[in-house]
Amino acid sequence: MQVYPNRFSLQDDSPLKPFYLIFGDEPQQKLECLERIRKTALQQGFDERQSLVVDNQFSWDSLIEATQTLSLFSNRQIIELELPTGKPGAEGSKVLSAIAQQVNPDVLLVIHGGKIGKDVQNTKWFKAVDKNAIYVPCYPLEGNALHQWLNQQMQLLGMQTSPQICQLLVDYCEGNLLAAKQEIQKLMLLYPNGDPTLEQVEQAVVDQSRFTVFHLIDVILSGDGQKTVKMLYRLESEGIEPNIILWALTREWQTLNGLLFDKQQGKNINWNQHRIWKNRQSLYQSALQRLSLENLQIIQTKLSEFDCAIKQSQILRPYVELCHLCLLFMPYPLDKLPLDYAV
Repeated sequence: MQVYPNRFSLQDDSPLKPFYLIFGDEPQQKLECLERIRKTALQQGFDERQSLVVDNQFSWDSLIEATQTLSLFSNRQIIELELPTGKPGAEGSKVLSAIAQQVNPDVLLVIHGGKIGKDVQNTKWFKAVDKNAIYVPCYPLEGNALHQWLNQQMQLLGMQTSPQICQLLVDYCEGNLLAAKQEIQKLMLLYPNGDPTLEQVEQAVVDQSRFTVFHLIDVILSGDGQKTVKMLYRLESEGIEPNIILWALTREWQTLNGLLFDKQQGKNINWNQHRIWKNRQSLYQSALQRLSLENLQIIQTKLSEFDCAIKQSQILRPYVELCHLCLLFMPYPLDKLPLDYAV
């Protein structure tokens, strides 16, 4: 059964599932889910915890032994198995499928790792475990979901909520929920009454927003130029190589070009053919409404020029040029502005 983090709650007397699957690329939500399971399990007598990591030296025999052997000092135990890639391999799949068929009320197995896709969710081992499990996907929060999470955190810690303060925390901590929670905790230490002014919050918080190239692409597709510039600034400060962003922009140009060509030919878009999942289709639809084949031709020319120039080390400030390229996807009328690689 799938449950999103904001609806995943456990009380001390909540009946526990034999298995939990916690996957995603948002570390704060994953940590909160794991802590809820640990706390509830401890209250119910699972007073021993083992942590196993599936790496190059890992032996699946150790998991089999752990699930079948109880400690002399504990009647019940929780086993946390980290699957960094979400893929246990052939041997691991067999072991997990077998364990899923032998539910032990004295053993609680929590499997966690990075982001997984439908390919993993459709595997035999995942389906076998999921029959007696709760699956919690932990995705980065954006938009209303992020605002709701921040308001909830402020309320839990005794801080009065405010739309202006919430938006300020979004601007400073987007993509970094751990930093956002730490900032709220810091504000409660500075202002124990829980009612700081907007000016006081501005003075106290530090810009800790974190983004990835994938976040950047989604914002470009949505057409938010201001946020695109902010993300580029953060990616530059984090030392992300310009070539990585160039590769991502080129890939998106190819996808958009194919989609727009089909659209203008009167064909229905085959999202599966372009490997675009349902949760991202609205982003591409937004981009297709703004862009024409002429726009994409201009972008292709600029991408080609930038690629040649960066390979020849002609660009002193590549992120300025990348900003130019990204804004062409809005599209802003920048095509007449030359990319002066000599400057």
